[in-house]
Amino acid sequence: MTDAKNGLTYAQAGVDIDAGNALVERIKPAAKRTARPGTMAGLGGFGALFDLKAAGYRDPVLVAATDGVGTKLRIAIDTGHVGQVGVDLVAMCVNDLICQGAEPLFFLDYFATGKLKVDEAAAVIEGIAEGCAASGCALIGGETAEMPGMYHAGDFDLAGFAVGAMERGGDLPAGVAEGDVLLGLAASGVHSNGFSLVRKVVERAGLGWDAPAPFAQGTLGEALLVPTKLYVTSALAAVRAGGVHGLAHITGGGLTENLPRVLPEGLGAEIDLSSWQLPGVFSWLAEGAALTEAELLKTFNAGIGMVAVVAADRADALADLLAAEGETVHRIGRVVAGQGVRYGGRLL
Repeated sequence: MTDAKNGLTYAQAGVDIDAGNALVERIKPAAKRTARPGTMAGLGGFGALFDLKAAGYRDPVLVAATDGVGTKLRIAIDTGHVGQVGVDLVAMCVNDLICQGAEPLFFLDYFATGKLKVDEAAAVIEGIAEGCAASGCALIGGETAEMPGMYHAGDFDLAGFAVGAMERGGDLPAGVAEGDVLLGLAASGVHSNGFSLVRKVVERAGLGWDAPAPFAQGTLGEALLVPTKLYVTSALAAVRAGGVHGLAHITGGGLTENLPRVLPEGLGAEIDLSSWQLPGVFSWLAEGAALTEAELLKTFNAGIGMVAVVAADRADALADLLAAEGETVHRIGRVVAGQGVRYGGRLL
C-alpha cells in the first residue's frame, strides 16, 4: 500500500485536469459560432462528427491539410499578444486546401504547453474560431495537452488540422496552359513563414517588440503579428465562376518555390516584379539582412500571398470579381514554356 501522506496527485505532478475542463467550457461558445451545414455535435466527445451529405456533397473527395505558425509564435508569446496567431493557424491550413480546389469544412487544433493558462489558451482558441468562422469552416474538436517538463515556462505550441471536400473531378490544378495569366493577391504582411530570419533581423537591429515599427504604425511586435490573410471566400468565388486553372499559396519558399507546384511539366512562369509595390516590411527586412532579391523571393511572400492561374480570356473578369470580394489584385505575369520561375523588372 501507498502511504497516504506521501501520495501524489496528478495536479502535484503538474497536470491540472480542472483547468483543462474549464478551458473546454470557456471555448464552447466560440466553437458554436463556427457551426455550418454538416456539423453534428459540440466539443467534448472522443471524436468529432461531420455529415458530408448535410453539407451538400453528392460524390465528395476529401482533402486534408496540417500546419503550424512557426516561430512567429515566439513573438506572440514574448509580447503576450497571442489571440491572432489562432487566425494564422487556420489560414495556413485552409489556404492550402483551396489550392486543391476544396472547400474547407472543419478544423481541429492541438495546443500543447508545460503549464496551462486558461485565459491564454482561450484567447488562442477564440482566434482559431475567428479564422474558422471567416472561412466557413467549423471548429469541431481539438486537444489541449499539459506536459510539464516538455516546454520552457510560459511557452506553448500549436498545430492545426483542416479537412475540406470537393465534388469528384473538381480538383486543382487543372488545364494550366501556356498563355494563362497570373493574378497575384496581396498579402497582409509577412504571414507565417520566415520568422526565424525576421527575429534575427530584429535582434541585429537591437530593437524590442515594443519599439515603434520602422515600416508601419504601432509597435514592431504588433506590426509583425498581423495575421495571415484568409483567401478562402474570394478564391472559391473565383473558382466557382470558372476560368481558374490553379491556385498557389505563397508560403515558405516564396514565389520561386510555390508557383511551380501548380505548373505541369514543360511549363514555367514569367513574373514582372515591377507590377506590384514591395511592402515596407520586406524592404526593411531585406535591408536588415542584406538580402539579395533572389533570396527575398525564396524566403518571403514579398507582398503576394496567393496566385491565381487563370485563362487569359477570363483574366479581367476574374480580377474584377476578386477585387469585389475584397482582394487587392495585381496582374503579375503569365505561364510560359520552360520550367521554374523567371523574373523581369525589380522589387528592390
